[in-house]
Amino acid sequence: MTAPDSPPIKLRPEIMALPPYRQGKAVEGGFKLSSNENPFPPLPGVLAAANEAAETLHRYPNGFAPELSARLAERFGVALEQVIVGAGSVSLLAQLVIAAAGAGDEVVYSWRSFEAYPLLPPMSGATSIQVPNLPDHRHDLPAMAAAVTDRTRLLIVCTPNNPTSTIVTKAEFADFMSQLPSDLLVILDEAYTEFVTDPDAVDGKELVGQYPNLVVLRTFSKAYGLAGLRIGYGIGPVSVIDAARSASIPLAVTNHAQLAAMASLDVEDELLERVGHIAALRTTIVQGLAEQGWQVPDPQGNFVWLPTGDFTDEAAAILVSHGIMARPFHPDGIRISIGERDSVEKLLSSTQEIVQNLSKRGLSQPIR
Repeated sequence: MTAPDSPPIKLRPEIMALPPYRQGKAVEGGFKLSSNENPFPPLPGVLAAANEAAETLHRYPNGFAPELSARLAERFGVALEQVIVGAGSVSLLAQLVIAAAGAGDEVVYSWRSFEAYPLLPPMSGATSIQVPNLPDHRHDLPAMAAAVTDRTRLLIVCTPNNPTSTIVTKAEFADFMSQLPSDLLVILDEAYTEFVTDPDAVDGKELVGQYPNLVVLRTFSKAYGLAGLRIGYGIGPVSVIDAARSASIPLAVTNHAQLAAMASLDVEDELLERVGHIAALRTTIVQGLAEQGWQVPDPQGNFVWLPTGDFTDEAAAILVSHGIMARPFHPDGIRISIGERDSVEKLLSSTQEIVQNLSKRGLSQPIR
């Protein structure tokens, strides 16, 4: 049926120009390593809690997630009013952008970083200021500090950085914060913090209360394996958290997500044991890549970064031919999630073929 003719609708051109967020794809009969998902299924207790919520599907959830918020407040040693729960940490980030930055304002972040970041400032009429990563794929914090102007309203630090899996250290972050205005809102996006094994990495939990302008964002989607339920949280100053609440969509956090998150905290030791297995598998993959000649950034998330440069699309096609669906970011590189143990052999076989193809062409730059 043909759609009826209608007059053109007046829409914001800056929104129309934005590319939609692309979800990670799967490959039939292969391994989906494109979305940084936890490969382990829910633990029985977590699944039971989510199933229990189905009995009250006819009721709205408590939008403030009071029980979960109270547990998080106790864990971080803060007042209940300093905790906010949302439909994933990116949802909370969107609320914070809306609360802090409007038309004519600027939002500073490193690039390449989480691909949702460029989508958020235009939603409130603000402008993105992207600061290129260092050659080693880490945040260039001095350059980010230098990019702050009197129009900057919000700055995002992503550690481990998605998609390069690199971290910001405690010392680097402390020096960075000392260079910023105390009234500039800083977001420490720690979606992958549970996978970090580097003792020098910054830890938002240790910083709560030290800075009046810092909000720490974390999620239950990755290490806790609740990606399908969309639930994350933020810790920060009461005034900022209240503003983020005002910018929220009412009742966005389902009862399923709240109960599953609390059940996840109950079995946290088992879940973090799984995280340990993923980190060990990450080490195995990095060692295999090094033996093939790859020089990848030291990964601290549940993913690794292949700096394939202009060869990115061809390298991604080779991965798919081996049953590995990763996330290409042309023309920079490919992000590969740590998945099932059975995926490792196929993954390393495909990366070896990529190296061989580069060698045949006399190209080595993309794997440096």
